[in-house]
Amino acid sequence: MKRLLILEDGTVFEGEAFGAEANVFGEIVFTTSMTGYQETITDQSFNGQIITFTYPMVGNYGVNRDDYESISPTCKGVVVKEHARLASNWRNQMTLDEFLKRKNIPGIAGIDTRALTKKLRNHGTMKASIIEPGDKFEHAFDQLKATVLPTNQVAQVSTSTPYPSPGIGRNVVVIDFGLKHSILRELSRRECNLTVMPYDTDAQTILDLQPDGVMLTNGPGDPKDVPEAIEMIRQIQGKVPIFGICLGHQLFALANGADTYKMRFGHRGLNHPVREVATGKIDFTSQNHGFAVNPKTIDPEKLLVTHVEVNDGTVEGIRHRDYPAFSVQYHPDAAPGPHDGIHLFDEFMEMMDAGKEQA
Repeated sequence: MKRLLILEDGTVFEGEAFGAEANVFGEIVFTTSMTGYQETITDQSFNGQIITFTYPMVGNYGVNRDDYESISPTCKGVVVKEHARLASNWRNQMTLDEFLKRKNIPGIAGIDTRALTKKLRNHGTMKASIIEPGDKFEHAFDQLKATVLPTNQVAQVSTSTPYPSPGIGRNVVVIDFGLKHSILRELSRRECNLTVMPYDTDAQTILDLQPDGVMLTNGPGDPKDVPEAIEMIRQIQGKVPIFGICLGHQLFALANGADTYKMRFGHRGLNHPVREVATGKIDFTSQNHGFAVNPKTIDPEKLLVTHVEVNDGTVEGIRHRDYPAFSVQYHPDAAPGPHDGIHLFDEFMEMMDAGKEQA
């Protein structure tokens, strides 16, 4: 069955339908990941977005129980050059087509994803829709142009009530802006006792839990749309160690007077080289973000830039000069992708231990 992909600039791609039967609107983005499509699709940082995979074949190893980053993904659609109708892997439980049907996410295959990606690189991300070919194009295009993309993505994906992930070690409060399960997994591997809290939890509620540290997770959208989190960070820093990842990194920067901006097409993939400023060491990293910290707005009296992206100089890590708090733009949890940054979780453990010794 045919299916159409319409871009905000009027470009139309015709392809083959797979996944759910649904007409959707969203922001279209691309990821350069060669593997890890299940983790990518279930990453809540893709909330409201149509994901274009640049790798030519997607779905060849199916979907399994271990690689979920969330139970209910909220991306709008999936665009591929070719999707594998048969899956071969010892962990495979269902095909990608079946998975997308279960999650009510439409897919479109047979697209020239190379041409689509070049367009997004040149013109930036834009609104797009996936529709059935029987619909009138003019009406669908008018609907697309009139669509206003939501700004409450974090509220859509964050937990509404606190919940524990019991452990026997350090007491860590995790602020859920759209967390990936792999963050919880890395903290649990270090025997942390976790309490996951909603994005709008106030500072006093967090401090009342007497945490050894606070994790600010990844999440979707513009960090400036979460002002309550920015104020919360201002009130807890200096009182408890903080580690921020992705959106958490941007919020930490905003809380300390820096500014953020929307990138042309963002960083989404597993092959982004990041240089540690102090040592010159290069880590290859997993990234998924459309906003970044403006380096010109960073107050050097407050924040130290610790990491930069090799390709474009984007700020990839900062550390507070006075408080035990740091953040990175990339995903050290390595799901999907390289494990180069996994040591940052150990640094967070050491920071919490040092805080307890001082106390």
